[in-house]
This record gives sequence, structure tokens and C-alpha cells, in this order.
Amino acid sequence: MGMTGVSKSQVSRLCGEIDEGGDAFLSRPLEGKWPYLWLDTTYIKARRSGRFVSVAAVAVNLDGRREVLGIAVQPSETEVFWDEFLRSLADRGLRGTCLIIADDPRGLKAAAAKVRGATVQRCRVHFMRNALACVGRKVLPDHHRRAQNAFEQDTLAAFREHWGKLVDAFEPRHPKLADLMRRAEEDVLAHKSFPREHWPKIHSTNPLERLNKEIKRRTNVVGIFPNRRAVIRLVGALMLEQNDEWAVSRRYVPVEKLTALCNDPDAATMIDAK
Repeated sequence: MGMTGVSKSQVSRLCGEIDEGGDAFLSRPLEGKWPYLWLDTTYIKARRSGRFVSVAAVAVNLDGRREVLGIAVQPSETEVFWDEFLRSLADRGLRGTCLIIADDPRGLKAAAAKVRGATVQRCRVHFMRNALACVGRKVLPDHHRRAQNAFEQDTLAAFREHWGKLVDAFEPRHPKLADLMRRAEEDVLAHKSFPREHWPKIHSTNPLERLNKEIKRRTNVVGIFPNRRAVIRLVGALMLEQNDEWAVSRRYVPVEKLTALCNDPDAATMIDAK
């Protein structure tokens, strides 16, 4: 990297400064309300355990802007892991969360219900990948189009009707796909009980996709991390950098209805479920 003559003590001091700044950011008190919370995981190679699971938590505040709330680095994903992570966010002041958007990690839904009492939206992008893996390449474009048409329905009732017809149509030739769609229905439509203006932003974990790609790019340069502290040092620094960028960027979610959503989720519902 063009650096020569750097002593161990200097490296240690620099790491200490990075750790101090990162820890202060990742443990800061969370003020106000955070109606939407996105969670996504990245897998990072580790020397002893084989890999670490790095989880990033990003939320929208009442001003409609994104902020990085924290990270967690553990050997595996379990309900206990999610329970502890969500409780740590709650202990720092996380409140007003109505919807948690994530993939379908084991244990998250149960932990979210116990700790936050929030609804969990299964990432639509990840679901589509899982669903289309159940069919052959020849029918993949057609099935993708038909599923997308269901998601684009304007009302909850229309979505359920369209979804049910698709399940019945897929059942004879693609029973695995039909079963997956049947089991995932409530999770992939959770966002449709929230303001229509917010749907494009809250149906998937896309807000974290670019961030996770950068994490993977940076961690791949390192290769294998010696310990958990080293992972937190690098990922925490990236989170702080991203948070600073979001602070001066445009609002991510329209600010209208966010306050009402936190005070009374039912008052913000834009769907006619009849």
C-alpha cells in the first residue's frame, strides 16, 4: 500500500482509533421513531470458525432518511442470535418499528414478534429467486412474468385472488413452487398493509444490496479474517462512511404518513382489504 517503516505500536494505535470511532457510532443512542427496519446478512470468511455472519440494520427515521443503526457479527444465524440483536437495538432506544424487511432467515420472525411486536416482510427479490429455482429454464420467463403481475395488483384482495389462481395453476406441474407460494403468501404481502407510496421501498432489502456488495468487495480483499473484532473494525468503518453519505442525500421514503404510521399503524393503511 506504499507504506514503509510502520511499527507495530503505530498499527496498534491506528486500530485503536478506528475501533473507538466505530464503537461510538455503532453503540450510539437511537432517538426518535423508526417505522421501517431493514436487516440483511453477509457471510465473511474466518480463520477459526470458517465464517462469520455479518448482519447490518438500516432504518428510516421520521424525516424519511436512512440511517445505519448497527451491526452484529456472529458464527451463525439462530433465533437466539436475532433475539439478542433486536434486544440490543431496543436497549439503545429503537422504537416505533412497524415493519421489518428481511430475507427469510431462520428465527427472525419469532424474535421480531417477541422483541419488537413488528410485522416481518419477506424480501420479494430473494423470494423470487427461491421460487424460480423450483422450475426449469424453459418456463422461467413466463412464470416470472406471472408472479410479477400478482405483485403489481393494486389491492390486497386482488393480490390474494391472483396469487391463489397462480398456486392452483402451478400445482399440477410444479408442486414445489405451489407449496412455496402458499407458505410464503402472508410474508411477501405484508408491505401491502402500509402506505401505497412506500411500497416500492419496503417490499425488499434493496436498500442494503449496494452496501452489502461493498462489504463483500472490501472483505474479499482481506480474504480470511483472524477474529470477530477485525470484522467489526472493517464493516463498522464502512457503515459509518455510508451513514455520512445518506445524511446528505435525498429522502428515501416520502415523509407524509410516517408520523401517523408510528402513532397508529392502522391509520396509515392504504389498502382496501375487502
